[in-house]
Amino acid sequence: MNPADMDPRDIDTLRAIMKALRAPGIGCPWDLEQSFETIVPYTIEEAYEVADAIAQGDRRALCQELGDLLLQPVYHAQLAEEEGSFTFSDVVEAICLKMIRRHPHVFGDEKARSAELAKDFWERSKAQEMDQEGGDKRTLDDVPAALPALTRALKLQGKAAAVGFDWPSTAEVFDKIVEELDELRRAPPESRAEEFGDLLFVLANLARHWKIDPESAVRSANLKFERRFRHIEDALARKALTPAQSNLAEMDALWNEAKAAERATTPIQLPD
Repeated sequence: MNPADMDPRDIDTLRAIMKALRAPGIGCPWDLEQSFETIVPYTIEEAYEVADAIAQGDRRALCQELGDLLLQPVYHAQLAEEEGSFTFSDVVEAICLKMIRRHPHVFGDEKARSAELAKDFWERSKAQEMDQEGGDKRTLDDVPAALPALTRALKLQGKAAAVGFDWPSTAEVFDKIVEELDELRRAPPESRAEEFGDLLFVLANLARHWKIDPESAVRSANLKFERRFRHIEDALARKALTPAQSNLAEMDALWNEAKAAERATTPIQLPD
């Protein structure tokens, strides 16, 4: 059946579209040239676009971006099916079984359902699965190298902390931040990149202790910078000026104006 005649709200339609695009001789020339390696950058990009739509609070865009992201596992599964590795159904089965296995407090017997869920249950379940798989894996082996750097730092630190390699409180983390900041300040030019990386790594550790996602925090900071700089541009435009025609003192004053306006419209969070 022509995918164009199928129900567009059915996941099987998307799979049929993908199969048609990859059909030798009659499919899309671009899609026929793709491989796991060439598609993976798009997979990562689509995940970021989902995150951006959420950060923007744009639900219409989020719906579109989730569709783009959904295409990615369908695409990879089609490639795998063509080479005989696995199918889309295998992908669905694997995640269904994993979710049920790691949530016995939801899907298990009465004893499991009544047990209090430990906050690290997911990680402990994952560790047990790795132990059952056997092999010579080390503590940090399953942290993907392709993760964004700050996210990977968080994962690496979390894995090490799970086996006891961690500071007991944030006081020691702050001491390390001060130490790394001083080393960065005194670093010669050829060592600055390394020392800068060390400082970011420790800041990620502080984020982990405080349950903060560093990537989300930096994205929020980026959005705040964009928002306040647009205020500067708009204020200068009303004077028929551009930032290049202004000076730092004037722009800094407008920045503080934007900052004050944001604080004035932010509701005060009262304690429970």
